[in-house]
Amino acid sequence: MANELQDLLTLVGNSLSVDGHSVTVTDETTFRANVGKLVEVSALESGARQGWARFLIRAAALELDIVPSSIHDLYMARGRGEVPMTFSTPAFNLRALSFHAARMMFRSALAINAGPFIFEIARSEIGYTAQRPVEYSTNILAAAIAEGWRGPVFLQGDHFQMSAKKYAADPQSEINAVKDLTAEAVKSGFFNIDIDTSTLVDINQPTVPAQQKLNYELSADFGAYIRSIEPGLTISIGGEIGEVGGHNSTEEELCAYMDGYNAEMARLVPGKPGLSKISIQTGTSHGGTVLPDGTIAKVNLDFDTLRNLSRVSRASYGLGGTVQHGASTLPEDMFDKFPQNEAIEVHLATNFMNKWFDTIPADFKAEIYEWVKVNAASERKAGMTDEQFYYKARKNSVGAFKAKSYALPEADKAKLNAAWEAQFSGLFNLLGLKDTRQYVDQYIKLIKVAPDLKFYLGADVEEELADDLAD
Repeated sequence: MANELQDLLTLVGNSLSVDGHSVTVTDETTFRANVGKLVEVSALESGARQGWARFLIRAAALELDIVPSSIHDLYMARGRGEVPMTFSTPAFNLRALSFHAARMMFRSALAINAGPFIFEIARSEIGYTAQRPVEYSTNILAAAIAEGWRGPVFLQGDHFQMSAKKYAADPQSEINAVKDLTAEAVKSGFFNIDIDTSTLVDINQPTVPAQQKLNYELSADFGAYIRSIEPGLTISIGGEIGEVGGHNSTEEELCAYMDGYNAEMARLVPGKPGLSKISIQTGTSHGGTVLPDGTIAKVNLDFDTLRNLSRVSRASYGLGGTVQHGASTLPEDMFDKFPQNEAIEVHLATNFMNKWFDTIPADFKAEIYEWVKVNAASERKAGMTDEQFYYKARKNSVGAFKAKSYALPEADKAKLNAAWEAQFSGLFNLLGLKDTRQYVDQYIKLIKVAPDLKFYLGADVEEELADDLAD
């Protein structure tokens, strides 16, 4: 291990020194210029070199005051009316070349003094991007280092979701799988977790509280578990009352879920904090609805529901507000409506993936599509056009082509970076993030959680994922 560690230190120009578990940045300029080399070791290698690369980035980030953090206290302040309703926090799922994309996010944020923005990855995405939480957090923290960011970094487990199929077959095994993933994410620096048991809402029950019962009971069970493993800070926990793509949420559903959830949390972990936000359904779907010609269908998004339930969640339950999923394929002129309608958070993913496929070289895209035709054939449904099939199935190629993505010529990566930076800058401004760093600085205390070297040098984790999980 000593030789492997020394090789990595040489890779970054000996800009770091290591004494036991302590990492010191001895030359920040050199380290920032070379941190991407450790990212590639993290993403493409295995064993001790990979583990050390990840540990070095996490520990060096902390020394540079780049701190994985929870957004809980900011959202609670919003719930109390102490933070204005002038912005919505974007939560970005970065699937391909997440280090490069995250650099553009930090660059966009620094340009306008933005504060609250989140990097997230869903349980489903972890599978098809071949990117466990520790790799994702490594990429994001390395991007912060490369761009000279200082302060909190919000990493989030998105849709840590129960598979309805797996739960029906073996409930305890599926519960354990999500708890194991949650523990893994927390050790990786994810201090914001969205638990999604809305897949188990039973609309066949005669009353709304009965429909939501299993949802709030399991959600509270996960909430209590998170409170038992959080490392000296209050993790921000999100809940969900309606699976994205279903019917629009109602006040009755929100209240039934929150009343049940709070009662269960009071029973399981008396005096511990509950949720900071709640996800609802307002008419969107993950990835958008693809028409036969490959274009995306227009969405009739219910902003009245978004605003009204956000107000109920704050007034009655002290939450930061409601969360909007499945928004990235909406027309750009709709995004300023999220802060106008008091959404606390907006989740965005597909359009960054679309930009990836629109920007990479044509021969690389053709190679990917040939792979998709063979390896994702099961996703082609009767009546699908080629455009619909490739749009739906091409995301499955991300993990398989990870190494080739890193090997793209620098000119192609620069083209991608420019496209992503333009996307992030536009969204940050539309969501009202200009000069919002002040609210983060006011309410988010930097709590440096030391990384566990044993975790970073442990065995790789694999999980057989279900095909009914959302992004």
